[in-house]
Amino acid sequence: MAPKRILLVDDEEGLCRMMVAILTDSGYTVKGYTRSFEAVEDYRHGDWDLVISDIKMPGMDGLEVLGRIKDKSPDIPVIMITAHATVDMSIQALRKGAYDMLTKPFEPEELLYRVKNALKHTQLLTENRELRDELVGKFRFDNIIGDSPQLKDLLQKVEKVAIRDTSVLITGESGTGKELIAQAVHYNSPRKGKRFVAINCGALPETILESELFGTKKGAFTGATENRQGLLEAADGGTLFLDEIGNLPMNVQKTLLRFLQEQEFLRLGDTKPIKVDVRVISATNSDLMAEVKAGTFREDLYYRFNVVNVHLPPLRERRKDIPLLAAHFIKLQNEKFGTRIRGLSPEAFQSACDYGWPGNIRQLRNVIEACMAIENDEWISLPVLSQFIEVESAPAREDVEEDGYSAALSRFETNYLIGLLKKSAGNIDAAAREAGMNMATIYRKLKKYDIKKEDYS
Repeated sequence: MAPKRILLVDDEEGLCRMMVAILTDSGYTVKGYTRSFEAVEDYRHGDWDLVISDIKMPGMDGLEVLGRIKDKSPDIPVIMITAHATVDMSIQALRKGAYDMLTKPFEPEELLYRVKNALKHTQLLTENRELRDELVGKFRFDNIIGDSPQLKDLLQKVEKVAIRDTSVLITGESGTGKELIAQAVHYNSPRKGKRFVAINCGALPETILESELFGTKKGAFTGATENRQGLLEAADGGTLFLDEIGNLPMNVQKTLLRFLQEQEFLRLGDTKPIKVDVRVISATNSDLMAEVKAGTFREDLYYRFNVVNVHLPPLRERRKDIPLLAAHFIKLQNEKFGTRIRGLSPEAFQSACDYGWPGNIRQLRNVIEACMAIENDEWISLPVLSQFIEVESAPAREDVEEDGYSAALSRFETNYLIGLLKKSAGNIDAAAREAGMNMATIYRKLKKYDIKKEDYS
């Protein structure tokens, strides 16, 4: 790892040389300036990890240095040094964006301690920003795999509802990707900079579920030795995802209804309400209206959750997406384990498209992973696939005769190539490297499927 780079400004030449020596001996790359205007003139965004500046200097003082540096690099930490620290001066520096104040005289150890803390703080900010950017990128709508009309209609609806701060109920069988859709809603909404907090309501007993959601007050029960924040508080400003809400106990249903109406709740054992700003997205694989009629789910809560309903169709109803999903999961496994499986053999491909996939996308992903763990060839064969799904007893596809393997493969390759070229901005060489093909193969397939530049530009 390259050493951290520090720009240092102090008009006292001896002190400037001493600080440069201390920091250099500690492994930092340091450049010292005794004239503030020269430091500001030479400063370039991205060249430095930290700035240290004296406040009281002739000409351009440290506060002006701070302001000009922050104009160029708002996120860079700046440590201000002063021999005459006053409350007013400190407030001015902090308002202008200073990270820390260091008062003269100081020991070398204190300088190094302040520098280390400032750089650590910046590293954490950078990591959080990169993680947030990665999550936003991961849950872009064009990263949700599929090309079926059902999925396209679904994503159009999700994209519209994401920017509107309303409750969403996601319905569908287990394994259809309900949490993925919930994350897509969150990370494409104005709340994307805050937390996405998820809980499976069917996995916890009632008492634990209550304390997890609402938190507990010190002394609420034996062992509650301190106040504990619940998930509603943790999600303040962001999104709370309640999975499998059909399993909510009636007592918790009542408390959640009050929260959805008032946007406030009580910690267990507390009498003072806590107000938070949380968007609630819920999901279920059960028929909630049937549960309402049976008296096991509150009707008023159902309508609070179900402001907008997003229904995920099972995989057997969007078979057109099976080749794309299989290719995606094979690519992920190859990247994870360094394998070079190229895909499914023609027979295995046809069987995968014919199969009913009762466990939906989750089952498909697990089966692909299992096949790749034992396959010795570069293609997943039918004998290997048949170890994990019942290929002979699989329900017949309604469109098998119409489409056939060749048509399905052509459609898959066409969509794959167009997506690949869009990702590489039309660069054939980059697309070939990404796909593990040579450029001649790419050109041949473009010609074969009559893919034109306007299809991917």
